[in-house]
Amino acid sequence: MFDPNFRRTVVFVIDHREEGTLGVVLNRPSEVPVDEVLPSWGDHVVEPQAVFVGGPVEKKTALCLAALRTGETAASVPGVIAVRGPVALVDLDADPDALVPKVRGLRVFAGYAGWDSGQLAGEIDRGDWLIVPALPSDVLATPARDLWGQVLRRQGLPTALLATHPGDLQRN
Repeated sequence: MFDPNFRRTVVFVIDHREEGTLGVVLNRPSEVPVDEVLPSWGDHVVEPQAVFVGGPVEKKTALCLAALRTGETAASVPGVIAVRGPVALVDLDADPDALVPKVRGLRVFAGYAGWDSGQLAGEIDRGDWLIVPALPSDVLATPARDLWGQVLRRQGLPTALLATHPGDLQRN
């Protein structure tokens, strides 16, 4: 993918339906601390405590994902909406102090990646995207981890070989 918004990114799909698809880029931290834009949440997000760039759409919209603790379900935790497995979307109007004991971690995103009906399917058919299963730990991965490479490597061969791609072929 050569679009700078998505080059070497891992996108977590939050919602996919006939009307369209919504996701967030997991591996693009910004320089903006969460407590500058959402003071009540800043102390509760995982390191780095920065807002991540969720995508090119509505960059002033904040989304928050949480990985719930073992034994917790979105149905039993007020202020969250189930996404997949232990991953939930957090209502940022909720009380963070009530939510924090029930989650392994939180991450805030500015903006999101969005596709209209059929748009993502077309991009997948063209080979623009690899669709692989996500792990809850992907949502909380630190930028020090090469999340893009790590996700590719766990897919096995031949997909895992893409993790060794230098990005810039002139540097090969």
